[in-house]
Amino acid sequence: MNSLLNLLQEDDTICALSTPNGSGAIAVIRLSGTKAFSICKSIFVPKNTTIDLEKAPSHAVYFGSLMSGDEIVDEVLLSLFRAPHSYNGEDIVEISCHGSVYIQQQIMQLLLNNGARLAKPGEYTKRAFLNGKMDLSQAEAVGDLIAANSYSSHHLAMQQMRGGFSSKIKDLRTQLVNFASLIELELDFSEEDVEFADRTQLFDLLDNLEVETSRLVESFRLGNVLKNGIPVAIVGKTNVGKSTLLNALLNEERAIVSDIPGTTRDTIEDTLVLNGKMFRFIDTAGLRDSEDIIENYGIERTLQKLDQAAIVLYVFDLNEITIEELNETLADLSRQFNLEEKKVILIGNKTDQLIEIPHHFVDLVEHETIFVSAKRKENINLIVDSLLKTVENTDNTPETIVTNVRHFEALTLALQDLQRVKQAFADKVPSDLIATDIRLALHHLGSITGEVTTDEILNNIFGNFCIGK
Repeated sequence: MNSLLNLLQEDDTICALSTPNGSGAIAVIRLSGTKAFSICKSIFVPKNTTIDLEKAPSHAVYFGSLMSGDEIVDEVLLSLFRAPHSYNGEDIVEISCHGSVYIQQQIMQLLLNNGARLAKPGEYTKRAFLNGKMDLSQAEAVGDLIAANSYSSHHLAMQQMRGGFSSKIKDLRTQLVNFASLIELELDFSEEDVEFADRTQLFDLLDNLEVETSRLVESFRLGNVLKNGIPVAIVGKTNVGKSTLLNALLNEERAIVSDIPGTTRDTIEDTLVLNGKMFRFIDTAGLRDSEDIIENYGIERTLQKLDQAAIVLYVFDLNEITIEELNETLADLSRQFNLEEKKVILIGNKTDQLIEIPHHFVDLVEHETIFVSAKRKENINLIVDSLLKTVENTDNTPETIVTNVRHFEALTLALQDLQRVKQAFADKVPSDLIATDIRLALHHLGSITGEVTTDEILNNIFGNFCIGK
């Protein structure tokens, strides 16, 4: 904890480009720290010469010129945010300049020459956490929000950033603290053999904590899918048109297409956002017996991706498949993988090559097969409709859902701690031993929101942020 206090005492003024690298119409450079206003005052000449930046009102924008000696570097807008009413609780100046790379470099050099230093990755948000403007899970949500590329991932990140997830964790921790207080009180009077805590109430509280924590742990599977994309494996034998189907779905030539069987020897992944939900399509190597070592490795990868997929598009050639072969293949896959937990969509491809309706057409219809020509991009919309129908219930996800691996791991450990406490009570284990597991559960829950943390954890989290955030 001392190291965190040292971090709080840092008064370096930091600067960084907050817009993407490269030229554009405008760029934004952010300056944060105790000297932010004085540094800008030394290089900024306001259009209204009566304005003193160090005394100017907060949350206002000022127009003027940035000067390097007697030379004008650029005409800019300065947005002022005074502590503690700013993003990270410090004095912040945001400089909106023209987007020339040369101008950006000149302004950055001016700031460095006048006492600022370059910000480290995520340092603005790290300071927001250290200054109590947000807890650790909210700070992590900032990074998720920046990376959001679908409605689902944006919604989850926004809900977490606004404190919904934090409130749930803090509520669980408060309940556990009350529980721990009663146990610790008993330890203080252990010689008198006094029980301050009603055992029935304690069991009820433990049950509630276990149920709530378990629900959060289980929500990670859905949360991870919504955040990173719903995995859809395109599976089938060689040369049935899997790569052609991937290209048709993405509407671009993403995968190499050839009449030669076994062209795809490794998995090819790409994403597509449909109605605000991101799908992660995985084109796989064709399933067949092969003596080619590389192709067999690709088939092994196919089976791994099939195991990870939430949705399976099983593609077959309408002109060659028999209903017996299809049923046998699905049965084989079901034996290897739990297909009951996956949505399997059958895709009968190559309708453009049909000479007559297959005699097993009725059976395929009963299997809810989607008939397409991937080559001509016919009926691809039916696959899209089926995909969206499969995930339509994800619109009703609970407000509190886990999307972060670190949070999932901490909650899993906390759940294990709670289960040990519950078992210990049942076995009438002494209170001092039970208290140890309670403290561990408190530690793991506290690590999520940052009530318990280390420099190593903070550096790992914020090191993944962009420099300007």
